[in-house]
Amino acid sequence: MTKMSGIEHENGLPPRYFRSTLFLGSLTAIDMGLLAAIAGFAFAAPILSLINQDIGPSPDLSWVSLTYTLTIAVGLTLIGRTTDIFGRRYIFIGGGILGTVGSIVCARAGSINTMIGGMTLIGLAASTQVSYFYVVGELVPMKYRFAANGLMYIFTTPGGAFAPAIATAFANNTPVGWRGVFYVLFAINLVALLCFAFFYWPPAFHDKHADGTVRSYLRQFDYVGVVLFVGGLLTFLMGLSWGGTRYPWASANVIGTIVVGGFVFCTFIAWECFAPLHQRLVPMRLLRNIPWTAAVVTSGLGSSLYYGLAVVWPSMVSIVYATRNPVNDSMAASLVGAAWLLGEITSGFMATPVRHIKLQSIITLTVSGVLLACVATCTVDTRTRACVLVAFGTFFAGWLEGLSLTITTLALGNQDELGTACGFGGSIRYAITTVINAIYNSILAARLATTVPQELSRSAIQTGLSASIVQDVMTALAARKLPTSVPGITNDVGAIVYRAYQIANIDAYRTIFYTTIAVTGLGLISCFMLPNTDELMVNTVTTPLGRNNIGRSRTDADDDMEKRNGHSLGKI
Repeated sequence: MTKMSGIEHENGLPPRYFRSTLFLGSLTAIDMGLLAAIAGFAFAAPILSLINQDIGPSPDLSWVSLTYTLTIAVGLTLIGRTTDIFGRRYIFIGGGILGTVGSIVCARAGSINTMIGGMTLIGLAASTQVSYFYVVGELVPMKYRFAANGLMYIFTTPGGAFAPAIATAFANNTPVGWRGVFYVLFAINLVALLCFAFFYWPPAFHDKHADGTVRSYLRQFDYVGVVLFVGGLLTFLMGLSWGGTRYPWASANVIGTIVVGGFVFCTFIAWECFAPLHQRLVPMRLLRNIPWTAAVVTSGLGSSLYYGLAVVWPSMVSIVYATRNPVNDSMAASLVGAAWLLGEITSGFMATPVRHIKLQSIITLTVSGVLLACVATCTVDTRTRACVLVAFGTFFAGWLEGLSLTITTLALGNQDELGTACGFGGSIRYAITTVINAIYNSILAARLATTVPQELSRSAIQTGLSASIVQDVMTALAARKLPTSVPGITNDVGAIVYRAYQIANIDAYRTIFYTTIAVTGLGLISCFMLPNTDELMVNTVTTPLGRNNIGRSRTDADDDMEKRNGHSLGKI
């Protein structure tokens, strides 16, 4: 008997289950869905300015990316809880439909407002698609969850590692231009949708609740909690995203949305804690599980290292480290995504053989934090050093993310609440990254407002430029134009001025890398509270696939899981 055959027998699964079309087709569906979710944002982000030139201009351009982030942040919790109660199949098929329709809307968009609508649909779809880590985790033995997630990451390479290069190539070298990336996204979403429809058959509602009815569970559902959660979190994150970009931090728009959103979210927590509910949206006892909470916080802080660099690094490449070769520049801009993805893949396949997951997390975060902090030593002339430090720093941050995200599925006592817990954990993760990114953006904007005038004033003294011309140069640089576009600026003077502008930018970016030290420190505190997952690496498959799961007999694996977690596997 082979190892997988033994696991199949132990879990009461049919022979060759892990080589069946149901299992392999479901993995393909989850793979392609995750690729669609990542590409939905990563393809559009590098070419937003081109899109704005074509179908804009619009002051609402930032909403193209903002709506994607906000819908995922709130959608993860809703998807996790509803699929735990009512079953995952048809909700995930619905997500595939939304992603397919949203891709077509974006591809045919004639205005920025239409593009925002399409990205909202793509973001709602991504709420199901980025739930991959617990959806695939429940289909495989718990000991292979790290490897299963590593496999997922491999298939996201086009969208995760090379999105800027692919998007730029479509925009500049194809007849359809930027719309081509959304046609590709349509094809990816369509394949995922078809695979979910034909192969993904997890337990349905009546498999989960043999004695219950859909109507009774709908009647008992926590609708007040949904309104409070969505309204509070959306408003709070919207205020953070607006601060320092769309509106000043001290404006009524920002302060009002943050305060109101925070108050409503606190009301949601109080509601979930004290209201007499049959089906809570989020059981707050989850937060009393310190190892699980530590894994969620570690994942959020680790991913914030990546998301901060995903914003800062492409700008550094285009302003400070640009070459005359657009291919080299686009590949350099892709370094962060590629290294992050490689780190996630490595963690998936190295976690179980190396073991000592907690120690791995501490080491990878420490190394990542040190390397990223060292980027602060870079100057305008140290392009290679910056590329190497950023690449290896994000690689180890990706390794940490792969570990901590999977730990959130293992550290949970009740595996029947996998969607509820991991969905809520995902929302917390997005909230953490939004807060950290708001801090990054605020610091960067404040520093640029200081360093750019300082350095350009020095260059003005060196070149004899008047104050009015310096102001014109600053306006041109803010519009991504060269100093020589300003009348009266020669090539030699323009080179001196642009060099000063590069120095001003590298000085401002340096502060961001200093800030990562604080993020690393907070992450290390949460890492020390992570559980020892070695004892959780068992052969149990928590959710087998099949068109009818009602008649599945109890197995030794079920009994073992029940003893370990102290609950019945048949109830939520």
